[in-house]
Amino acid sequence: MRALASCVIPAQAGIQLGGEGGWTPACAGVTEPGMEISAKALAAMRAHAAAALPLEACGILLGEGGRITEARETRNVHPSPATHFEIDPQALIDAHRAARSGGGPQVIGYYHSHPSGPAAPSATDRACASGDGAVWAILAPQAGAEDVTFWRDGEAGFTALPLSLIEG
Repeated sequence: MRALASCVIPAQAGIQLGGEGGWTPACAGVTEPGMEISAKALAAMRAHAAAALPLEACGILLGEGGRITEARETRNVHPSPATHFEIDPQALIDAHRAARSGGGPQVIGYYHSHPSGPAAPSATDRACASGDGAVWAILAPQAGAEDVTFWRDGEAGFTALPLSLIEG
């Protein structure tokens, strides 16, 4: 098993934003191009993960190119939502249709929470990943550890993504 680097956005980072003089997490050894996420999308993911406790929260990351502008909450339809997630298929179909019609943002990836684990891909995440290049955000909403990490689901497994927090 190879070591996974992580690019963490601590809860306090909402104060400082990326861009000129802003905050960008340090990600040692990461060669992936960076992503940007709006403060609003990050706040929505954190709120959803906290509200879903003790179950796993999940949703869809939307935007354009390397910029996540929306985190859309979905139902977790997995039969064991305390330890697994499955995005509501209809929500995913609707998001892809809206993007194809030109009226909606692109599906960039997905997010989910680990209610009692770290904000890093679990063995289950690695086993279920498709290697399609999507971005995965993983949250750890347990008390005092509201960290979020971002990963590219590539053919060789998960790669940590550097991330900038932007206004919006």
